[in-house]
Amino acid sequence: MPLAPKAPSESHAEMTEMILPSDANPLGTVFGGKVMQWIDIAGSISAGRHCRRSVVTASMDELHFHSPMQVGEWAVLVARVRAAFRTSMEVGVTVHAEHPLTGERRLCTSALLTFVALDDQGQHIEVPPLAPQTDEERRFMEQAHARRRARLAHKDQ
Repeated sequence: MPLAPKAPSESHAEMTEMILPSDANPLGTVFGGKVMQWIDIAGSISAGRHCRRSVVTASMDELHFHSPMQVGEWAVLVARVRAAFRTSMEVGVTVHAEHPLTGERRLCTSALLTFVALDDQGQHIEVPPLAPQTDEERRFMEQAHARRRARLAHKDQ
């Protein structure tokens, strides 16, 4: 029996982290590895919401640091499934720094990750198809499929 398609909004995950001195380097900006950890968690929650299964990170295709985040700011992460393949999903994650007193936000990091769904024995399992609702979601899905084709072609070389 085929799985019912799900809208990208069903995979929406948002989390907020307070940037503490222990998260930062001597310049007072958050470590890139800490941001990557937060991205992996947010992406995993999003992928898990889409398929309601355990998921593991298969790859991080893109990671861009646009602007540093400072101690005392809040890191706001937003994740959403952009495409669903047979047993894997591409998840987009953005990270904004939010000033705690003004609420002003700026984009600091963006990433694309691939997660694989697992059954109870740790084997790959099919995920529901994605049913984009907007032109932007359809564009994201088309772009994700193009990236997947490129990844698979590169893997075969």
